Amino acid sequence: MQVRTVLVGSHEALRVVLAKGELLVVTLDTDVVVVPTGAAFTGLTQATLELATVFEASGARVEVLMIAERTASFDPYFVERIKSAALVVLSDGSALHAKSAWHATPVGEAIREAPRLVAVGACASVLGEVMIDPRGGAPTTGLGYRSGLAVGVDASENQLTRTRTLLGPEVTLAVLGPRGVVHFDGSNWRQGSDDVVVTRGHEIVEL
Repeated sequence: MQVRTVLVGSHEALRVVLAKGELLVVTLDTDVVVVPTGAAFTGLTQATLELATVFEASGARVEVLMIAERTASFDPYFVERIKSAALVVLSDGSALHAKSAWHATPVGEAIREAPRLVAVGACASVLGEVMIDPRGGAPTTGLGYRSGLAVGVDASENQLTRTRTLLGPEVTLAVLGPRGVVHFDGSNWRQGSDDVVVTRGHEIVEL
């Protein structure tokens, strides 16, 4: 099965992707699992309700896996549901918390292997080999589930300048705005909307 990963800047961007049906096709009875780990500090229930609403129009079957902390990432049921789902969706929230909860766990490996994956907002950053620490914009080690791109979200100009300086020209950085969309087919990254700024060092480039 072809790997298809879609990174979106917000729930609204995800709605647009689903409505267009170009990068992500979800139909009646599609088995969707939502993993809200990143929202553990801001409200798992609210985050999952908002994401479930996004999929209502498609008629997809949505199950939320309440993986709030690292211990839950060893639960065999959660692992099997992620492996069997047609689509896995990672909610927005703390990339650092998601990293600590998923790193070197069965749930983390199931997310790595998911052939159809959506990551919303800041949690998109954790998927790469390099992730952006939201506390100051410095690059740090990501989970390496998807290679070839570092991902960040909107921040102050000073912070983004610092991030680009520290990354240097060797690392491609995509900064997702609220309407931002980037997708990966297993080999190549492509922009799916114009609300994405891609740079190497301080030079703007195209994916």
